[in-house]
Amino acid sequence: MANSKLTGEDRRRARVRRAIKATANGRLRLTVFRSSKQIYAQVIDDSKGVTLAAASTLEKDMRSSLKTGADVAAAAAVGKLVAERAKAAGVTKVVFDRGSYMYHGRVKALADAAREGGLDF
Repeated sequence: MANSKLTGEDRRRARVRRAIKATANGRLRLTVFRSSKQIYAQVIDDSKGVTLAAASTLEKDMRSSLKTGADVAAAAAVGKLVAERAKAAGVTKVVFDRGSYMYHGRVKALADAAREGGLDF
């Protein structure tokens, strides 16, 4: 099977996810997906397989207030919004899943804004 080879990105993502699950102690997971034009964040309960809160730069009110969905300011706005929605759902403690992305730039801005918004990780 030639298609079963994992890319470097897949291996990084799996390595990060494995480390997170080992240390999560039942906490929910705040995960980030970053594309070249947008950024998305979700709070996921892995034990039930449900998403409790989500935010992205594709939402109508975000698109009107942001210059672009692909900069640090947009990531900070998404981080703040996902923190508000998570707190409304009764979530305060999460574990941060950066996926295969380095923890800097937009990913770091989203994490810092989520912390300021009241999420503990």
